Amino acid sequence: MRHGVSPAEAAILASGLEVEAREMPALIRRVERRMPADAESVRAALCEVRRRGWISRLNDLANRAGRVWVRRADNETAAGTIRDILPADEALLAALDATLANRFRALGPTPEAALEAVVAELTEAGQGNLSADRHAQLAREVAAAFGLAGDASLPFLEEVGSRESRRRREVREAETAARAKRREEVARLRAWEKSLVEFREVPGLLGVGEREALRWIAAGLIPVARRIPQRGGRERWEFDPAELAPLRAVVPQWREADKTALEARKRGPAAPALKLGKGAVAAIARVAALDRYAGHFATARALNRRITLVTGPTNSGKSHTALDALAKAENGMALAPLRLLAHEFRDALASRGVPASLSTGEERIPVPGARHLAATVEMCPFHLPVDVAVVDEAQMLADRDRGAAWTAAIMGTPARDVYVLGAPESATQVKRIAALCGDPVEEVSLKRKSPLVAAKAPVGMGDLKTGDALVAFSRRDVLDLRAELVRRGKRVAVVYGALSPEVRRAEAARFREGEADILVATDAIGMGLNLPIRRVVFSTLRKFDGEERRELNTQEVKQIGGRAGRFGRFEEGVVAVLAGGGSPEFVRMMLDAPPAPPEDPRPLVQPDADIIANVAQEIGSDSLFGVLARIKRAVLRPDDPNYRLADLTQAMAVASAIDGVAGLDLLQRWTYALCPVDERDNGVARLARWAIEHGAGRGVQPPNAGRLPAPEKASRDELERAEKTHKRLVAWRWLSLRFPQAYVAREEAMAETERLDRWIEDVLRQQRRAKLVA
Repeated sequence: MRHGVSPAEAAILASGLEVEAREMPALIRRVERRMPADAESVRAALCEVRRRGWISRLNDLANRAGRVWVRRADNETAAGTIRDILPADEALLAALDATLANRFRALGPTPEAALEAVVAELTEAGQGNLSADRHAQLAREVAAAFGLAGDASLPFLEEVGSRESRRRREVREAETAARAKRREEVARLRAWEKSLVEFREVPGLLGVGEREALRWIAAGLIPVARRIPQRGGRERWEFDPAELAPLRAVVPQWREADKTALEARKRGPAAPALKLGKGAVAAIARVAALDRYAGHFATARALNRRITLVTGPTNSGKSHTALDALAKAENGMALAPLRLLAHEFRDALASRGVPASLSTGEERIPVPGARHLAATVEMCPFHLPVDVAVVDEAQMLADRDRGAAWTAAIMGTPARDVYVLGAPESATQVKRIAALCGDPVEEVSLKRKSPLVAAKAPVGMGDLKTGDALVAFSRRDVLDLRAELVRRGKRVAVVYGALSPEVRRAEAARFREGEADILVATDAIGMGLNLPIRRVVFSTLRKFDGEERRELNTQEVKQIGGRAGRFGRFEEGVVAVLAGGGSPEFVRMMLDAPPAPPEDPRPLVQPDADIIANVAQEIGSDSLFGVLARIKRAVLRPDDPNYRLADLTQAMAVASAIDGVAGLDLLQRWTYALCPVDERDNGVARLARWAIEHGAGRGVQPPNAGRLPAPEKASRDELERAEKTHKRLVAWRWLSLRFPQAYVAREEAMAETERLDRWIEDVLRQQRRAKLVA
């Protein structure tokens, strides 16, 4: 240092730059890291110091101009291109415009495609409600990005302006019609509720005594229209006079049945009492018949079915046992919980010399001459009799979102021999379903082929070894743990729910074949994916289940931890917890705990297309919202002894969004309500947009991810956007199989799906610390 001036300060002075006092400390630190420094490097360092202020200024300028399509990443990129020390606002905006032009061109091959992609991005971010002026401004910027200016841009701007005006009109009309239908259905429901009478009026309406009325209500002959909880655990019963009126004519028959039953009882306790017939129930409940759900599956009821319940922990050979029986049959089907596992069933049958077709929600692969089928549970063909069927992962009966699909599959699978596979916890519900169907059950209980033990001590991050699987419960945690392990020099594969089955299979293969030392996964590995895992290590023993953050239950610990220890590879499986993630004693307690019975053993049921059509005809309405509201209110009472009604919340949300779409009939709207979408990704709003296009007779274009960066340069946000686009393509392909006339670009959708699969897998293969893990 000379005359109190450091080398860094001397370099700054020599560069001739004007530096504000508040910028000097940060600039000195940057210059010191670059010593010896020349004027250009000092200038670059000063630009870095000032860049944060430029980003803030760009954000302010974009907000003032109403350019909601400008993202923070755009401002950061634009600021990174500026070389002037004191840029004017015009220079800042020029840099931003150039950045946006590059992004727009990357979103699609044409200005039309790019504009649509930008609007879709805004919609996903909850900012899609652009005014007409803002939409026109965005269209001009997109046109400029593609080199369209002046008169050359007019055809494009006029076309997109006309299309946007039409879209806005159709959306308004659909929303207005949907609101009108909903008001009409709510009014209809309220009018019905007002018409109900209390119990004290029932004897007079039927011309019977009070005791007779109570006895016949208990027997199910007199329908209770509504049960209203009261204090002290009591209920107030209300009855529909319109349903009671025709019952007056059958009262003499009921009295005669009472008399016959009384006489039978007098003959001695050994004489069976005469059971009263079911009698009339509320009209809507009658046509829906969810309280007699097993009867919906006429083909299965016509067969002399036998159910073999195969229970056991993971790695006990359940699938192997059932697939051997299936392969020996003349024909049959294997029903899996995931598309990935349906593919594995198909491969397993092929390895036994049995060709099988494939059927999933978004995919059909017919094999000429094949007499076996591998499918997802929701795709069970209820009218195709076979000799043997396999229904896997029966513990999913308790799942609040998909449990009803397992109820339908186990009740309705049209096979003479039905193998139901599941964890021991599933036995109670499977046996209950078999009893409702009148099917005999043989239970086979299998043991693990290799022991499963709890580690005595927590595992440190540095103690993770080749063959370990580290389990987290969110995508973010998986990627954070992956980044830390890569930083420590480990080769890592990842599996989480947002990945497609193809990418999951590829990542699992990397781990299986030794290309990755450690697998980091969510509880997605708890279902299928047979992997050579030496030790399962939980990063935490708590998870968010969609409603609350809670401790893992015994089934989760056993199901996920049970993936440790592969027979023939490891003598035992070890289940542990990461240091700081919980207590090893908790893991041991969960592994040793007996199977926990379900909180509510009644199987979940949901309406199908026939039920929807019947209820709509009964209430005289084509409103899907009205039909679902009436089913929820009147079809299955909360205390039904046999069944529970599945959650219809998402289906009703879709119904509210598309009930007013012209050109779609009731059952087409019901199909949309069944489409698998993610509400967190604005899935319902996207379905409504697609439905409007479909109803108007226009083709619905598949989602497109636009230009993707090089895998080694991908950020987490870019990876997440690609994953979301992939999931939207799954929904699009699902609809394309049901509405091929509206969703016509199937080959284009498949090509985009495969492109995203390859890119996402290439990103995950990156094993150095890049932008993805920054």
